[in-house]
Amino acid sequence: MIKRTLLLIIVATVAAFAANAQYRLLYESFAVGSNGDTSRTLVTVAGDQLCIASADPEEANPIPGIAKHFTYIDYAHDTAFYQLYYTNKEQYFTGISLHTGNDYQFEKVETVNGYRCKKYTTSLFSNRMEIWMTEDFKYRATPTTTFADLPGVLVQYTRNGNATTRLVSEKIESSHRNMKGLSPIIPANLGQYTDRRAIGNLEKEKLVITIPVFKESQICFNPKLEKARTIPYDTVLPYSNGTIILKRMNLKQLPPHYQIFAELTEQSNGDAYDRTGSVFVIPASQKVSFLNALIDSVGVLPVFTDKNGAQYQGIKLEKDYTPLVELVRFFTPFGVHHFNQYRSLPDKEWEDAAYYKQDVSDLRQYLQGDVYIGAFIGNYDAGGHKITLDLKAYPESYEWTGNADEGYWTLPLFNTCNVMEMSGQNYGTLFGTDSLTVTFTVPEGLTSLRLRYLSTGHGGWDNGDEFVPKENVILIDGQPRFRHTPWRSDCGTFRVYNPASGNFWNGLSSSDYSRSGWCPGTATQPVYFDLTGLVPGQHTLTVAIPQGQREGTYFSAWNVSGILIGRK
Repeated sequence: MIKRTLLLIIVATVAAFAANAQYRLLYESFAVGSNGDTSRTLVTVAGDQLCIASADPEEANPIPGIAKHFTYIDYAHDTAFYQLYYTNKEQYFTGISLHTGNDYQFEKVETVNGYRCKKYTTSLFSNRMEIWMTEDFKYRATPTTTFADLPGVLVQYTRNGNATTRLVSEKIESSHRNMKGLSPIIPANLGQYTDRRAIGNLEKEKLVITIPVFKESQICFNPKLEKARTIPYDTVLPYSNGTIILKRMNLKQLPPHYQIFAELTEQSNGDAYDRTGSVFVIPASQKVSFLNALIDSVGVLPVFTDKNGAQYQGIKLEKDYTPLVELVRFFTPFGVHHFNQYRSLPDKEWEDAAYYKQDVSDLRQYLQGDVYIGAFIGNYDAGGHKITLDLKAYPESYEWTGNADEGYWTLPLFNTCNVMEMSGQNYGTLFGTDSLTVTFTVPEGLTSLRLRYLSTGHGGWDNGDEFVPKENVILIDGQPRFRHTPWRSDCGTFRVYNPASGNFWNGLSSSDYSRSGWCPGTATQPVYFDLTGLVPGQHTLTVAIPQGQREGTYFSAWNVSGILIGRK
């Protein structure tokens, strides 16, 4: 159990209330037979009112968004209030009835922890609860609202015989036994009222660090757009005739316990088709970067030439060049939002947007400091698409500790997704005659080395690789090491995102058909190949795919990207 943050004595808030309180009760909660953490709860009593708060010590360096929690009980009005109190003085609360509706069974009277108690049992969400209450005191008290409708003071309760909360001390703060006339312990202003269900979501949302990147930003085809040659911070700029948008940001370094997700929504703004999309980061520390290609031309990138003489710009790691770091490969559905009104099906209700959420924690080192984040959707439509992209970081500890670089090593190896398609960057058709080989160096001291691999096949006719499974072979130092066939057979699940998808005579829709690693309206999930044990030094990695042959003007292509990820 992770301890909640609050001082043993709640100086700023509770102390003012406790000045008139006559009793303070301290409870401990722990797992039976365990040597793990014990949490403590302080209950302050004044007349018919209680304040329940954590008595655990505060974290030395807490994460942003932590709230102090207070529960107030007003026995006179059978009401409880749950309050969140933030360091910026924001306060939220909700009301709870003390009539829980629990079906208690009285069992017997017995002595527990030195108190004469009545034992009750009940069942809550399939958990057997044993509760011991004493009426030896002249007041009522409980460390939880769950049993607040029982008379007396709660001495102990146990869940399923293996988790216990018990009273460990009672302190009298005043010699006056008569509780009447004391100031109320419940503050007059509890803050902003929030629905009981919503307050839990509110608390979680404030713990999440949300970094807005794009907000309903348009990605379209517009040759009249001028490309900016300087890139200021926090400005969305179009490139490659509007099919790429780019934003430069200065991102705060996060501790390694945060999980980072890319959260993306997409709506058609006029384009009816399923399109390849990519969210990426440009590594800009090398002599030549993809940034140079956006500002100048794709011709500045290093070139790989296949056996047929076709050239592929900037697709793999070179001495002075690092390829794009692909965060999310996604595919737009057929016309979601814009075309919802043009077609209806009796058993379908169209979604208003496509939604993608992907864990990108293992690429965190590219999401800190001076960062260029881009998004691409290949289309030739003047309206195109609109996207919203947020980076969301979820904590796994209440303490802000550690450095995001601790223990991480990554190396982008290749990326054949031609995000500058509208500026002349070639499709990944090299696999028809060649394989893709890249040379890299493994440093000393790495463990848990893996290849993060994304692969999708394209060629949208009957014999195209979009609809034909093809085995991808990964060779290390010339030896086949891994085999993977990208394939999605669940595309029909996403029919409600595809209002403009063509419907066929047999009852199927174009969006229903299985595809090589993708579906219209989905993100492609990376696969991970274990390279643990690869010795330090120079190696080669080769990707080989039996790409299908051209048929007239039709051709197949493969978008593959790979990044090495290890621990120092």
